[in-house]
Amino acid sequence: MGTPIPQPPGLPLLGNMRDLDPANLLDSTLRLADIYGPIFRLNIAGNVRIVVSSYELFNELCDEKRFAKRPSGGLLEIRNGGEDGLFTAFGDEENWGLAHRILMPAFGPMAIRNMYDEMLDIASQLVSKWARYGSEKKIAVTDDFTRLTLDSIALCALDTRFNSFYREGMHPFVDAMLFFLSECGARSSRPAFVTNYIYRDSTRKYWESIEVMNTIALQVIKDRRTHPTDKNDLVNTMLYGSDPKSGKTLPDDNIVHNMITFLIAGHETTSGLLSFLFALFLKYPQTYRSAQGEVDKVVGKGPVRYEHMSKLPYLTACLRETLRLYPSAPGFSVAPISQDPKDYPIYVGKERYEVHMGEPLGVMLTRIHRDPAVWGEDAEIFKPERMLEENFNKLPPNAWKPFGNGVRACIGRAFAWQEAHIVVAMLLQNFNFRGDDPSYNIRWKQTLTIKPKDFYMYATLREGIDPIYLEKALWSNGDGGKSATSKEKKIAEMKPSSQKPRRLMTILYGSNTGTCESLARTLANSASARGYKSVVQTLDSAADKVPKDQPVIVITASYEGQPTDNAASFMEWLQSLKEKKLDGVKYAVFGCGHRDWQATFQKIPTAIDNLFDEHGSKRLAARGYADAADNDIFNNFDSWVDQTLWPGIAAEYGVEDEDTSESQGLDIEISTNTRSSDLRQDVSEAIVKDAKVLTAPGEPEKRHIELQLPTDMTYRTGDYLAVLPLNRSEIVKRVMKRFSLPWDAKINIKEGQNTILPCGRDMSVFDLLSAYVELNQPATTKHVAAIASSIPDSALRSSLLATPSSLISSQRLSPLYFLDAHPTAALSFHSYLSMLPPMRVRQYSISSSPLFSPTICTLTYAVVDAPGPSLPSSAKASEPRMDASTDETPKAIANGTSVLPFHSNRSRGVATTYLASLTPGDHLLVSVRPSYTAFHPPLDIASVPMILICAGSGLAPFRGFIQERSMQLATTASLAPCLLFIGCRSPTLDALYATELQEWQVRGAVTSVRYAFSRSPGDSEGCRYVQDRLWRDRDEVRALWEQGARVYVCGSGEVGEGVRGVVVRIAMEAGEGGVGVGRERAEEWFRTVGKERFASDVFA
Repeated sequence: MGTPIPQPPGLPLLGNMRDLDPANLLDSTLRLADIYGPIFRLNIAGNVRIVVSSYELFNELCDEKRFAKRPSGGLLEIRNGGEDGLFTAFGDEENWGLAHRILMPAFGPMAIRNMYDEMLDIASQLVSKWARYGSEKKIAVTDDFTRLTLDSIALCALDTRFNSFYREGMHPFVDAMLFFLSECGARSSRPAFVTNYIYRDSTRKYWESIEVMNTIALQVIKDRRTHPTDKNDLVNTMLYGSDPKSGKTLPDDNIVHNMITFLIAGHETTSGLLSFLFALFLKYPQTYRSAQGEVDKVVGKGPVRYEHMSKLPYLTACLRETLRLYPSAPGFSVAPISQDPKDYPIYVGKERYEVHMGEPLGVMLTRIHRDPAVWGEDAEIFKPERMLEENFNKLPPNAWKPFGNGVRACIGRAFAWQEAHIVVAMLLQNFNFRGDDPSYNIRWKQTLTIKPKDFYMYATLREGIDPIYLEKALWSNGDGGKSATSKEKKIAEMKPSSQKPRRLMTILYGSNTGTCESLARTLANSASARGYKSVVQTLDSAADKVPKDQPVIVITASYEGQPTDNAASFMEWLQSLKEKKLDGVKYAVFGCGHRDWQATFQKIPTAIDNLFDEHGSKRLAARGYADAADNDIFNNFDSWVDQTLWPGIAAEYGVEDEDTSESQGLDIEISTNTRSSDLRQDVSEAIVKDAKVLTAPGEPEKRHIELQLPTDMTYRTGDYLAVLPLNRSEIVKRVMKRFSLPWDAKINIKEGQNTILPCGRDMSVFDLLSAYVELNQPATTKHVAAIASSIPDSALRSSLLATPSSLISSQRLSPLYFLDAHPTAALSFHSYLSMLPPMRVRQYSISSSPLFSPTICTLTYAVVDAPGPSLPSSAKASEPRMDASTDETPKAIANGTSVLPFHSNRSRGVATTYLASLTPGDHLLVSVRPSYTAFHPPLDIASVPMILICAGSGLAPFRGFIQERSMQLATTASLAPCLLFIGCRSPTLDALYATELQEWQVRGAVTSVRYAFSRSPGDSEGCRYVQDRLWRDRDEVRALWEQGARVYVCGSGEVGEGVRGVVVRIAMEAGEGGVGVGRERAEEWFRTVGKERFASDVFA
């Protein structure tokens, strides 16, 4: 008797149909695999199938003596269009054997080599198109790669030109095919009666799509018979070739079926491969630089030739690794070969699991290719080195199967491989790429194949390549697009002779949350007043294109010691430079950071500054920096710009220093017509399902919010959710009242200005202030000076100018505060608006697991709502004033001597106050941001223990960790131990999720929950803080560490440092060989060995 195969509980008649999301079949099947393990059974309205997702089981199913490919599910639906074509035929169908034997020579090495020039032709069309686009045209990557691969298979195999690059939309075949494939997947998860009676419109369009594909295939055959050629392509092979075994030829209907097969399989899968590869290149820029470097070394600037194909091992490894992580066809089905009922049940999994007759087994390559038993703990990482020839040849049998298995493996593999090498080599040779969204998290869209969803990028011609000469070189097989001579270059920009020429400046920023971009725009505005025309770009856009004829200003931050998302490619390029590549560049660097991350504070800005210097650049000004811990980034930046940067530029370029204390503002028009909303943000809409307070009344409020995510938004346990908040309506109304703007006022910001706010069209002022700008950002010294200059009274002006900048930053006093405090200030609205940085997203750890529900995520957060400190009094005041943090006028100050009003009410966080205001049914804008690699649960859940340490709302990610373990208990015999240490105030006031955690402990999802109550240490073994509890239970902690445990920490910087100190103390006590060691030795151990298993996520 075998082990029962797990199966989700089903419904009468429908079975497990509700467990599968027709719009996200792959994701919902992966979720079931996470819950039910490496093998499970599904019943879809009576159609039973088994799903396999581990290498161990898959390796057994690849035995062609026992199992053979058996179309099922979506592939069975494709038979309605492809019938007995190679892709969808059953193995025992005569036409499959005929076609296989007749067509195999047509895909042999010499035949594929003979297609090289035609592949190059189509690839050149793509390169030409992207070159003409220019560097600021957003490219729909999957669409263009689909055009490329469709035209390639049509020309090479059918001698037909679809000319997809010369039409506005897709070729009719593509439109029909995409709907057909999508509907095949949906039909496979629905009972036939549901498809036929409820989805009538989709069913009609499904059959119409099949008719379109048949008509196009028949037209190709008709054209060939009308105009025969002697070309040795697939059409002639199918029309006139004969089976070497039987002498038979292919019937016309099978030729049509195979033509549809080639057009679908020959382009849909390769376009997915290319799209995922470039998405991975941009996510892992070091691989992009390595691949581009290999192309430069092997191909150089000349044409890409056939002989280069075998000399690009790293590029080959990149393609292999892409297909490992994202196999274009994410699975296939097999069934036992035997059709004799007496042979059943058949056993798989070392005789453990029973398979009954008629049950196909579907294999999930997207999970099998990431099995840590084969690929290790870094299986989720794009790592081409594991696919270099020596390592690739050492892989276990059947570990890598993106092209299928055995005799039914893809017949066109060599075709796809050669095409992919040509295209990637040409693109890397001629372009530098950057993503449209630097924080893009790869997610897929699925028909029956997968492609990256919503993936866009920009292509910039590499240095020295001119688009006109590139195009000539492509079609003349010339020198690869050498630069035009000075006489041949076009004048880029003409200015009226009556205008004074403006100097050029390039400002490059690296920013994840928008702060550094805002600083860059601020600098661009002030540079305009000094006679500079500034170009503001991401650092990635400047890789290999740093100008030498103008000042280059770099403004960037670090993210856990790594470059920001839109600076990663630039950093890889910069680190790869040799000798004095940047000789002639004149630059300055400003860095943003937070000193709580001491080990990586200012790491990237410092590295960029040093690397520019090492490679021959001239430093215009000493590197500036701002520490976010001081809450004074903008003021620090202004001080560096005024006191260091501009004097340095003036010394180098002889530009007279100018007084720019009065902001130039934005060139705007205001109308007072009906309000309209015009939001433009790279986020998607989520819906609030639940919201509640977790703490007792009177305690600092911590809250729980549950969100319904868009169906195409996925996350991993441990990831972040970025939230784009809105300013409180009360503070927006204050601004509008201060500037006498009616509620329905509209604004139009003139185009061509250095701002990311919407330009060139009307939008509501209320919407602009609510959603686009930070109203509570502390004022800078420049802002205060600008406000003071608009006050008529000289005494008030002088007293305001005397306000210490340290006071402004520590009290977080905004420009609006000073305007409310000085009603006679006549600052214009456009000047005020130019002071405001753009609204930025705030990131929160997700406190749920997608195994619980793939489209539901929860956040656990602390609401920032604290008393505002009072300001000292200093000089006589004669103006009525309003408090900066509330919407009410404070009482008059008794002695009348304070220059500023008391700031004594509430200080509220923009985002947490926004989240706290939401109720079920409300909508908000969010996006998933991946956490860094180490901050996810271990893949080997049965063997690797976890030690989770947190305080307050730092519990958030660990609730997700434990929720995931609770789901995995359904099918996992045992989980490795998990200790959870929590710091809070009291067991009755703020012990978050206490009941839920207790239930999970009883079930075994968490081994033990250890509290430290700061106000009730008697209830926590005398431990006041979480690090105290960690030290008390150090023997258990050390025992788990010796079993290979991983330590995760989430909380404030103080918590992170406190835990680190205790870990070092434990190491000192444990010592070596039972003998304690000194702190220095223990610190060294932590930096080298311990840090590898210690993951922290600390926040300010």
